Amino acid sequence: MKNSRLKISHATIWISSVILGLLSSVPQLASHQFNPLEAAVNAGLTGSFAVLMWYFNIYMLSRKPGNRRRQSISYSKLFSSLLFGLIVMFALAWVQQLILSHINFGPTMLMVEVRGILINLVFYMFLNLLQQNYENQHVSMELERIKSDNLAAQYELLKQQINPHFLFNSLNTLKAMVETGDEESVNFILKLSNFYRFTLESRKLDLIRLSEEMEIVNAYLFLQRARFDGGFTFTSKLTDRTLKTLVPPFTLQLLIENCIKHNIVSLQRPLHISIYEDGEYIVVENKLQVKKGEVSSTGVGLKNIGLRYSHLLEKDIEIINDDKTFKVKLPLIYEHSHY
Repeated sequence: MKNSRLKISHATIWISSVILGLLSSVPQLASHQFNPLEAAVNAGLTGSFAVLMWYFNIYMLSRKPGNRRRQSISYSKLFSSLLFGLIVMFALAWVQQLILSHINFGPTMLMVEVRGILINLVFYMFLNLLQQNYENQHVSMELERIKSDNLAAQYELLKQQINPHFLFNSLNTLKAMVETGDEESVNFILKLSNFYRFTLESRKLDLIRLSEEMEIVNAYLFLQRARFDGGFTFTSKLTDRTLKTLVPPFTLQLLIENCIKHNIVSLQRPLHISIYEDGEYIVVENKLQVKKGEVSSTGVGLKNIGLRYSHLLEKDIEIINDDKTFKVKLPLIYEHSHY
């Protein structure tokens, strides 16, 4: 997790360590046989131990875990911290024995080790709790960001699906067909109805089968062929295996819509659009013949698709533009791997 290092102010570390050192000498202050040197050494060693364990535990808990999610308490880190604390406290007790040679090392050693274990446990549990709280806040913020991005993507998708301009063009085409007595008028009405039925039904789904997506594409292409009358060609080389994979609804339709929207579509210069497989990708490709005076695309449609793959499925799309052809590569999504 990014920026997961614990942040404890140095002032907090040093002040708390000094206070612990002073508190450790309270029993000696209340004793009838009070020895100022003994109390000072004891306070100094306890304070030094506290400082060392503060920094060691911060370092231990700030290290990234081996897996993405870890248990609430890392027992390996706790064991390492306790072992390090025992070694440090043994060394400090030995220093205390050198300074205060009259003290019996055995009982003193036992007392300082118990004190060290208690101090170490308190520090570790406090820092672990602080770390968990920080990570939970970080995860909550990340989830809120993803939720916000996903909602924005769904909103943009809805705007793309229910396109008043597309509906206006389709109705104009239908009007012309009816006026000329075109026999395909009834089919056009049925395809237009099916297209908007697909829109309403698929809007609630995160993923649909690619075969269902191709039904949406075919309905859309029928409407566009009636409008452009041979101004473009479309070829699909998808296998039955690929048609069983999953895709966010209206992904392919939106890509094909972009091809028609941003390129010249005419009988003199037919636009060639194809869809095929390339390894673990579905590729939507068209020959570039950009309209004259075409304003640079805002990229809302591609951004929409990229957001859905990135945030919903943790996969990225690839966009390739070599000034001759324009390709969008969509990762294959298998049903058994979807979660």
